[in-house]
Amino acid sequence: MKDMTKPPVREIIEDFAKEIRDRRSRGPKPSKTVIDFRNDRRLGNERDVYQVPVELLRYRKDNGRIASDVLDYEQHFGVLRETKQECQLLLKEFLYAKDREKTEELKAAIAHSGQQDPAIITADGFLINGNRRKMVLELLLEQFPGDQRFAFMKVVILPGVDDPGGPPTLVEIEEIENRYQLQSDGKAEYYGFDRALSIRKKSQLGMSVERQLRDDPVYHGLDDKKFKKAVEEFKAEYLRPLECIDRYLESMGRPRLYSTVAKGLGDPEGRWQAFIDYSQKYPNLADPAKRMRLGISEDEVGRIEQTAFRIIRKRDLEAVGLKAHVVMRELPKWLSKRDAKRELLKIAEIPMDLSKEESCDKDGKEHSERDKDLIWGRKHASQIINQVKKARDLYEHKRDRETPINLLEQALAKLNHDDMKTENIPLEELKRAREILSDLQKRARDLEHEVYSHIKLAKELGKK
Repeated sequence: MKDMTKPPVREIIEDFAKEIRDRRSRGPKPSKTVIDFRNDRRLGNERDVYQVPVELLRYRKDNGRIASDVLDYEQHFGVLRETKQECQLLLKEFLYAKDREKTEELKAAIAHSGQQDPAIITADGFLINGNRRKMVLELLLEQFPGDQRFAFMKVVILPGVDDPGGPPTLVEIEEIENRYQLQSDGKAEYYGFDRALSIRKKSQLGMSVERQLRDDPVYHGLDDKKFKKAVEEFKAEYLRPLECIDRYLESMGRPRLYSTVAKGLGDPEGRWQAFIDYSQKYPNLADPAKRMRLGISEDEVGRIEQTAFRIIRKRDLEAVGLKAHVVMRELPKWLSKRDAKRELLKIAEIPMDLSKEESCDKDGKEHSERDKDLIWGRKHASQIINQVKKARDLYEHKRDRETPINLLEQALAKLNHDDMKTENIPLEELKRAREILSDLQKRARDLEHEVYSHIKLAKELGKK
């Protein structure tokens, strides 16, 4: 039995906290507000709103909106230190690059009407909610130097070491971020990939997916059955694609280098959607019963995944009028046809590595991983596109020329397949298996009677 422990509290940097206390001032009305923290909302507990100089506020690297950028950077260059000025500048760059259009919209709104809602900060000035607003105020200060409208930020300051209730725990900080990211009041929504990473981080800290969804007004009031279904759909939309991405990056020797998958909304080289579509089809490969219906053996699963990963890496298949995510949706259909599957699986044999010469420019400097993807894609374009085209054409052609005899032979072949072992049927599916077999028997008898009638009719016509 595990020992009971208290949730870890976020460490407060006292020097920073003292500077915030010394330079904060009462803000304009409203001077108090209720925030989503602990029991404040339920009890109607109001907290003071202060004005704090923008330069005292600091970005948090654990901001879910830039999760992929931070993880990618730390994998390349080491841990980011939020207390360092160079780190703060880098986090600002990540935020601006994530969704420039939304940033410009927010900038125009604040320039016109000022900051409407207070941000939420830790006692030592790290932003939990309001990172983009700080960035926009800094951009406006660069544009309008000395304009005091943009020199201060309205904030609610969470408790410090000596305040009632004490500093927030790490989980409480994640709860605040989760609650505010789910509000649709004009703030930029998290890009799906970053949200997936944020969801997973919250889960690892002890904030389950179920707990995260309870904060979302969309799921408020659902009964247990509908809520469980919503949780599964949420995992399918965010966490399962992320699991596929981790396998993809591991297979290429790029663990956690998430920028090679996508950088944000509108990334022309983005592959997030392709992984969503592949992950939604992947259960067909993991489930023995579904594999059997597709005519896929267990030893083919690894090759199928490597084929999918190579198609996703190539990404651009416009030569056959398709994109990688569309191919992922079509994959189970194509794999169900033996000839088409054979052509597709040849893609798995393409090496993922580039030679040393291909990996470097003419001066010997190594290309970025994203540039390597482009080089690799150009190198293997014709082979991948040709195999995808062959598989698609074989599927379409075979579908066009399927006859009753072909269909009967395929049905018999599947019933005689090596994987058709009734002892492998899960206990919970035995009843359904028996129902299917009963339907098969009935359908077989009906077809046999129909064929016998045709034979009799042909004999009678022959006599005449």
